[in-house]
Amino acid sequence: MRRLRTRLIFAFAASTLVPVAITFWVTLSLLDRSLEYNAIRELDETSQALAQTGREYYHTACALLKQQVGEKKVAPVIYAAARAAAWPADIRDFHDDGKTEAFVTAGDDANRLNYLVRRGDDVLQYSMPLNGMSMSVYKRSRAVVDRLDNPRRGLFGAFLAIAIAVWLASLAVVIYWAHRISQPIRELTSGLSQVAGGNLEYRVAPARDDEIGAAVHAFNRMTSELQHARDRLVQATRLESWQAVARKMAHEVKNSLTPIRLTMEEIAARGSDNQPEFLEQAAQIVVDEVMALERRVSAFSQFASEPPVCPGSVDVNSLLEDRVAFLRKSHPEVRYQIRLCDDMPLAFADEDLVRGVVTNLLENAAQAARPGGSVLSTTATENGHVRIEVHDSGPGLSALARSTLFQPTISFKQNGMGLGLSIAHKGAVLSGGDIQLVPGELGGAAFRVLLPRVKQEA
Repeated sequence: MRRLRTRLIFAFAASTLVPVAITFWVTLSLLDRSLEYNAIRELDETSQALAQTGREYYHTACALLKQQVGEKKVAPVIYAAARAAAWPADIRDFHDDGKTEAFVTAGDDANRLNYLVRRGDDVLQYSMPLNGMSMSVYKRSRAVVDRLDNPRRGLFGAFLAIAIAVWLASLAVVIYWAHRISQPIRELTSGLSQVAGGNLEYRVAPARDDEIGAAVHAFNRMTSELQHARDRLVQATRLESWQAVARKMAHEVKNSLTPIRLTMEEIAARGSDNQPEFLEQAAQIVVDEVMALERRVSAFSQFASEPPVCPGSVDVNSLLEDRVAFLRKSHPEVRYQIRLCDDMPLAFADEDLVRGVVTNLLENAAQAARPGGSVLSTTATENGHVRIEVHDSGPGLSALARSTLFQPTISFKQNGMGLGLSIAHKGAVLSGGDIQLVPGELGGAAFRVLLPRVKQEA
């Protein structure tokens, strides 16, 4: 927005400087043309000629007076040193200057010429009139010409000062209005950045009733509607997710209840026939389906619940060894390998959650590796975190499986519920860490669990 304000100011300067310069040039031209019709120039030339004539006459009079003094045709006025206190000012000044002779004009109109000569401590004054010549007339005429000489200079300065003052005042007004225009636009731009960052609660304070104020009101109304739409969308998404989970559970429960119902109907139809083999088989079917229902309900309950998190120090090496030893008995056909980090730091996490995460990953790896396959478990440190990795030699994950890896109720296993990795991911996040899919060392899938380390000062 500073660029907008700068452009407004530059546009004003560019659009006004040229007209001001043209107006200034035209005004000066008209002023010069008008001055050609007055008599100042002629008066100046006449006064200069009179001044030159006066100077020549003055020098001639000085020479004539000095000649008459030499011929003793003029009697002096003697100012004795004994009466120096009564001397006139011009005599005292001449005596104090230390000169031997000097010419000065005297009289009210400077119409007398005095010739001062020093003789010892006395001063002699010889005088003669300046007939027809008054030096004061020359001085007054020169002063008048000096006052009237070149009025263009004064008018030029005055006009320049007025033009600059008016232009600066207009520039100040433009800067003020440019700020008023750019300020709400800058606030709107900031608001758009906030909205783009996801802050739909940001509002711009309306302070004007013009078009910009209308834009501010429209922006606030837009953000309010976006916020309401987002809230409705989030609510609808949550509802749809739980509806999908409910449909999944209903379908799974229905699949288990159907064989139970059919088995019980068959038992009722056969009545009291003594068929122990059939009864044993029917009982086993009911037990299997009930156990399947229990597993599904337990998994759903575990996914939906919010277990309390109790973080503490966890020895991931010991925990991983314990889980691998436990699962070796369940999957004797799978070859387990462990590569532990020496001087492994302790993790700061909930041990039960970490145990559940590791168990889930190891169980999934064993199922993916299948009989004769391998599962590799490793520990290491990475960027201030404790790292646990589980690799399998299975077929790996498809592109679709990678894109929906941690989404609940989505499973690519024959008897899977689609909640295992979601629960494991949730447990890792609640422990302050994360689960990542990484390239496998055994050709199949590989998962990395990152957990925070115990701080040294702790």
